[in-house]
Amino acid sequence: MRYLVTGGAGFVGSNIVLRLEKDRHDVTVIDDMSSGTFKNLTTFRGDFYPGILEEMDLISLFRGRAPFDAIIHEASITDTTVSDQVKMLQRNIGGFRRILEYASASHCRVVYASSAAVYGNNPSPQNEKQTPNPLNVYGFSKMVMDNMARRAAKELSSPVIGLRYFNVFGPGEGHKGKFASMIFQLYLQMRDGKPPRIFKWGEQGRDHVYVKDVVEANILALSAEHSGIVNIGTGIETTFNEIVDFLNKSLKLEMTPDYFDNPYDFYQNHTRASIEGARALLGYVPRFTVAEGIQDYVQYLEH
Repeated sequence: MRYLVTGGAGFVGSNIVLRLEKDRHDVTVIDDMSSGTFKNLTTFRGDFYPGILEEMDLISLFRGRAPFDAIIHEASITDTTVSDQVKMLQRNIGGFRRILEYASASHCRVVYASSAAVYGNNPSPQNEKQTPNPLNVYGFSKMVMDNMARRAAKELSSPVIGLRYFNVFGPGEGHKGKFASMIFQLYLQMRDGKPPRIFKWGEQGRDHVYVKDVVEANILALSAEHSGIVNIGTGIETTFNEIVDFLNKSLKLEMTPDYFDNPYDFYQNHTRASIEGARALLGYVPRFTVAEGIQDYVQYLEH
């Protein structure tokens, strides 16, 4: 099969690209490298188009080539602290508009990354029937993309599937620095002999999902029969105190947290995905618990 992966040099995108190539598919990547790195794709065998997606005319760019069987759209500004609202919306919404234009012309399937950020502080477990309540412009951009996807699903001949990622962690995120997962940040602190720093009193919870399960969800979406927007998580909330415990066990340490005040007024205190929708639409069942994912990740990082 022939696939286009946008944001294919980024964290989740590169994991998807490498999985598709492992499965012997033909993959083309688009990435502006704003949050990606070539180091994630050193074994890549396909074609690469550098550039800002919202500025690309994909119909003209790929004219004369056989159409893609599907587009997996991971490209976006993912830094939730970006204050330039126009830039965030232009990149995230404008880029998705280009994807839908191409899909309409070529009749190909679209699988795209949405986000749990659309829920804001909605009560857990967050489910797809809840009214979105984004707390920042990133969450708002993903909410608008979901609106566009629902409309496109009624007009296009192929499915449009949105995956609302919860807190993804795993190999391929190291280049993101301070924007990498909290699990990676805490790992670095503990590896360097520093107490893990978390907000008082560490009981805030997240649905942390291992990147290998997120990749599997994308692969399943490539053969789903219907359009839909579903959560991708574990269905379990894990506190930051528990994360520290899991890291201690994996690193064979006994470190205690350094608690400090939370400075953010738009902080999500609890997230837990309702994954029944993903199970029904995709047949998605996460293979890794958070503890198993951390153990696998630490083994990767330590070797």
